[in-house]
Amino acid sequence: MESYELARAAAKILSDKKAQDIVIVNVGDQTVVCSYFVIASGRSTTQVRALCDNVEEELKKKEFTPVRTEGVREGRWGVLDYGDVVVHVFNEESRLFYYLERLWDSGKNVEHFEE
Repeated sequence: MESYELARAAAKILSDKKAQDIVIVNVGDQTVVCSYFVIASGRSTTQVRALCDNVEEELKKKEFTPVRTEGVREGRWGVLDYGDVVVHVFNEESRLFYYLERLWDSGKNVEHFEE
């Protein structure tokens, strides 16, 4: 599975569990850290944790395990690092504060995920 397909798979998993405002940001031309960010919001800390847990569980079924995870238990900003794809799940307040898609937007690299 290529990086973009992995990003789309993560976005679909998030969408299936009712995450809000899901975007895929191609950051490959801007950083060597990864190629894609998948960014989504949960309505509560409980939902943020559940969304992160579900992404990890469903991608593990496809034999993808995160290199590391951060912040998931706190439920404000969970990060799942899959190497070339990094999944960020925010609560609404943290999403507004950090606004990652604005920081990484180069005009044509942000895709709003919709099924």
